[in-house]
Amino acid sequence: MIEPRTEPAGPSLLRQAWTVPNLLSLLRLAGVPVFLWLLLGPRADGWALVLLVFSGVSDWLDGKLARWLDQTSRLGQLLDPAADRLYIVATLAAFLIRGIVPWWLVAVLVGRELLVGVALVVLRRHDYAPPEVTYIGKAATFVLMYAFPFLLLTQGTSAAADIARPIAYSFTAWGTVLYVWSGALYLLQTFWAVRRARTGAGM
Repeated sequence: MIEPRTEPAGPSLLRQAWTVPNLLSLLRLAGVPVFLWLLLGPRADGWALVLLVFSGVSDWLDGKLARWLDQTSRLGQLLDPAADRLYIVATLAAFLIRGIVPWWLVAVLVGRELLVGVALVVLRRHDYAPPEVTYIGKAATFVLMYAFPFLLLTQGTSAAADIARPIAYSFTAWGTVLYVWSGALYLLQTFWAVRRARTGAGM
């Protein structure tokens, strides 16, 4: 459910950054350009795979640590999905350039991101907070972050590539469906929030 936007009181964003979960998220963000360079520069797929796996593990770990250490913060709620989206878009762009995924798959997933981005702008203009990340959205990101390493492993003619191929395609198909579905839910929530705001303004 989308709630009216409020400015919570608490530590400054700079102070919030110095927590273990947020430092992990910042480290993930810093790894995005390195990941792109590894894939598109020296094409060091092994190191790129290691970095991609680290991103997936740290994505799971920062949320767990935030709850265990009671370090949930507004900055963390912004950094975590931002890092996820950047890795997804960066990976898709690199895979498209390398010919690992088809253009239509990139168009579908990036188009979903653009529509959700527009929805966030619309919500902000009507003074609503961003919608909470849904279980479907979390599952979609989780599945895609598993699909990408397997897609990278499909390159080549080794036995590992043959084993990884059906797994990669299954995870990619499942993750894409969930990702589009979660995006549709965000758009629907945005529609009802804007409608509620306009109805309230007209009363």
